[in-house]
Amino acid sequence: MGLLLVSAVLVAYLPALHAGFIWDDDDYVTRNETLRSVAGLFRIWFEPRALPQYYPLVHTTYWLEYRLWGLQPLGYHLVNVALHATNSLLVWLVLRTLRVPGAYGAAFLFALHAVQVESVAWITERKNTLSGLFFLTSAWLYLRFRADSRRPALYAASVAAFVAALLSKTVTATLPLTLVVLEWAKGTLERRVAWYLAPFFLLGAALASVTVVLERAHVGAVGADWDLTFLQRVLIASRAVWFYLASLAFPVNLTFIYPRWEISAGDPLAYVPLVGGSIVAVVLLARSSRLGRWPFAAGAYFVLTLAPALGFVNVFPMRYSFVADHFQYLASIGPLALAAALAERAVGHLPNTSRPTKVRIAASLLLLTAGALGILTWRQCGIYHDLETLWRDTVAKNPRAWMAHNNLGLLLLERGNLSEAEHHFRQALEAKPNDSFAMNNLGLLEAQRGNLAEAIGWFQKAAQIDPGHAEAANNLGNALAQSGELQKAEVAFREAVRRKPSFADAWNNLANVLAMQGKSREAEQAYEQSLTLDPKYVTAYLNYAKFLLGMGETAKAQAVLRQLQQIDPANSEALRLLGNNT
Repeated sequence: MGLLLVSAVLVAYLPALHAGFIWDDDDYVTRNETLRSVAGLFRIWFEPRALPQYYPLVHTTYWLEYRLWGLQPLGYHLVNVALHATNSLLVWLVLRTLRVPGAYGAAFLFALHAVQVESVAWITERKNTLSGLFFLTSAWLYLRFRADSRRPALYAASVAAFVAALLSKTVTATLPLTLVVLEWAKGTLERRVAWYLAPFFLLGAALASVTVVLERAHVGAVGADWDLTFLQRVLIASRAVWFYLASLAFPVNLTFIYPRWEISAGDPLAYVPLVGGSIVAVVLLARSSRLGRWPFAAGAYFVLTLAPALGFVNVFPMRYSFVADHFQYLASIGPLALAAALAERAVGHLPNTSRPTKVRIAASLLLLTAGALGILTWRQCGIYHDLETLWRDTVAKNPRAWMAHNNLGLLLLERGNLSEAEHHFRQALEAKPNDSFAMNNLGLLEAQRGNLAEAIGWFQKAAQIDPGHAEAANNLGNALAQSGELQKAEVAFREAVRRKPSFADAWNNLANVLAMQGKSREAEQAYEQSLTLDPKYVTAYLNYAKFLLGMGETAKAQAVLRQLQQIDPANSEALRLLGNNT
């Protein structure tokens, strides 16, 4: 039975194995310098700001895979699919340990449901599949320990697995809360449970707090897009819960970026999801003596596991949407398990039906459901094949997805399709009139057309409207420098490095305009700063060497070029400069 489950996952996710890298995969894999060396592995573990998020176990898997298959996406996709298949087996194992009816059916629903595609087909979401592995393992080991407390090794292993889950993704900090719910549902909630779960709560709180701080201070989840009152966040959360339930029941029109809701505390309709959810919770709890505790437990598990992504804490994706398919990877187990249990109970209570017939009906129902879900998953995988496919599907389903319009426009701009790129940048601006990224991108487009005056205008708007947009200031400096306005370009580049002191490209550009203005000492310092920030910045080495040669400092220039040769031994420009100046 386990082999059938794994085989179903592999077949349904075959299209994912042929996919490439998509959004965010550059930060996590293709341009992730920490994967290239042993020193990088040290940074993964001991420098929380070395990468976008501090999930060292996830990045360690990438580090290991980079040594196995480099930047071939097949290997990374295969690992994600294998992890999801393993998680499906663990769902079956955990539910069977809990003696939940329909455990095998629930595992199939989890394995083949199309909402899981985002977590499996997107390499960056290794965070979900890997943390899910340890979350479910920890839960299973804890349940086994509670069944036989004479085996403390099970408890120790459960705690260790929980730590691994946290080091993969800290949304798993909700595990101890869900274990309390399970203890209550089983009728085994007693005083000693507090002692058993205390280490879980402490570890979860500690690592979750690290993520909360980094999400705001390092990732940048602060500003107008996150300025929400507590009441607004409650309303968002209640609506999100119903949204996720609806997508589980009707997995159609799933998209990478859903519309961002406008939530007004003064709108009576905004309270309907909250009131409806509260009524359902009260009824399930009040009728638990008749219905059993498991329906309420399934709902509580769902909400608690979703909680970190419901909007109560700032996370970066809230900038463009309050919901995403990958947010409910583990949470979906609750409703899916309840649905499978109800289906099995319904078949079991069919009147005037023999047991063999009931078994055939249950098997047929499972095959039909699995087949339908498998087809939906296969199709959904195709959306994640490449960036252009992903962004085109997103803007087709959500025409106001400004971020998708921007990213699709940039792809088209790189390919020289300027007219269609402009269309998408303007669509982004229409959806979000204060979008500094769309303004900056329109500036890049006009610069590529040779319209420097128009480009400067767009860059200025972008830099003014978004005080943190260092790239816009840098691009403004480039356009001004091309126009011969060196003093204004210097001001723009200084603003870029003020906004982002680690911006190596802006330091190099600043050095260039300083050199052109005869400010030699400042130029030298700016080149040094650029190379300190990015010791592999080939262009900065060449610019610095040419500057030094122009100053008559041949020995220093040769030293810079030899440094460059250690990074890029075959660099023809470096070889030419060395040959001409030895």
